[in-house]
Amino acid sequence: MPCKPFTRYHPAMARDPNPSAPAVSVHDVARAAGVSQSAVSRAFTPGSSLSPDKRDRIIAIAAQMGYRPNPLARSLLRGKSNIIGVGVGDLANPFFVQTLQLLSEALETANLRLMLFPAHRSEDGGSSGAEPSIQEVLHYRIDALVLLSVSLSSKLAEECRRAQVPIILYNRTTGQHDASCVVGDNTTGARTIAAHLLGGGHQRLAFLAGTPESSTNAQREAGFNAYLAEQGHAAPLREEGHFSFDASMAATRRLLVRADRPDAIFCANDTMALAALTVARHEFGLDVGREISIAGYDDVPMASWPSFALTSYSQPARPMVDETVRLIHALRAHGESHEEVTCPGTLMVRGSTRPVDMARFKGS
Repeated sequence: MPCKPFTRYHPAMARDPNPSAPAVSVHDVARAAGVSQSAVSRAFTPGSSLSPDKRDRIIAIAAQMGYRPNPLARSLLRGKSNIIGVGVGDLANPFFVQTLQLLSEALETANLRLMLFPAHRSEDGGSSGAEPSIQEVLHYRIDALVLLSVSLSSKLAEECRRAQVPIILYNRTTGQHDASCVVGDNTTGARTIAAHLLGGGHQRLAFLAGTPESSTNAQREAGFNAYLAEQGHAAPLREEGHFSFDASMAATRRLLVRADRPDAIFCANDTMALAALTVARHEFGLDVGREISIAGYDDVPMASWPSFALTSYSQPARPMVDETVRLIHALRAHGESHEEVTCPGTLMVRGSTRPVDMARFKGS
C-alpha cells in the first residue's frame, strides 16, 4: 500500500527570520489568515481540496510568520509516525553498511524515515546475542522495527507486541514465529561453495564459523557439512571467528599451523574470509587460489577488488531490502502478520579459489 508523501516545505519557509522567537503554531496561522486550522493543514497537504488562491495566501502568511508544519505531529494524528526503527550491532561488517545505505534510500523513496538504534555488543565483539535497548525502542512511536542481523529476545518480542510494533528480522530467522524474516538462501549457498571447493580437488577442508548462536552461521555450516557428507568426504576442520576480523585472523593462524593444514577454508562471511586471506597470503606466504583456496559469503563490494579477488556467495542486498520495505508496507497497512522471505544468491567465482576441474566435479 503506497504511503502518502511527507509535506514539502514552501521555498519561502527555508529560513527562520527570528530563530529565538517562540514557535508559530497552526492556530496562529489560522487566526492570521482568518481560516480554520484544518484549512491551514490542507494548504500544506499536496492534492487536498483547497482553492489555489486560498492555498497560496495561507502559505504566504505562514512563510511571513515563520511557520513550519510538523510532519511527525500530523502523521501521528493519522495513527502513524512514518518512522521505521532499525537495530544494528555490527557496522564493521560491510554487508550491513551496504544494507543500511540501501534501506535508507528505499525508505526515503517510500516517504518513510529511518531511526537507528545501536545494539549492545556481546563480549566477543560480535553482534549476535545483542539487541537494541527496549526502553530506547519503545520511547519512540515507530511503525516497525527492523533488526539487522541482531538477536530477538523473547522479552523484546513481547514488549514490541504489547506496544503494537511489528518486527522484521533481516539476515536472521527465529523459531518462535514472532517476527517476519528476510534472509538469503544460506543452505543452498553453502552447498554450492562446498561443491565448488570439492570440484577444485581439495581434500582438507575447514569451516571458519561465526558466532554459534547465529541462525545464518548455523544454516551455512549445516549446508556445508551436509554436502561434504553426501559426497563421502570427511567432516571439515573447524574454528570460530565470531564474524570479527581480528578473531578470524587468530582462528586462521590456528588452522594454518596444524600438521594437517587445510587446503581450503570456507568462511561464514566475507569479513572473516578477508581476514583469512590476509593471514594466509602475508603471514604464511601461501599462494591463495593455488596452494590454498578461501571462500566467503555475502559478496560485499570489497570482495571484487583486485587485491582480494575473493570467491563469495552473494547475499542479494538490494532484493532483500526491497522485500523488507514490502513487508513494512504490509505491516503498516494490515497489522501484525509473520512471513519468511528467502532471496536466492549467486556464487561469484574469483581468484581466491582454484578453478573447478570438470573431471572431478560431481555437481550439487
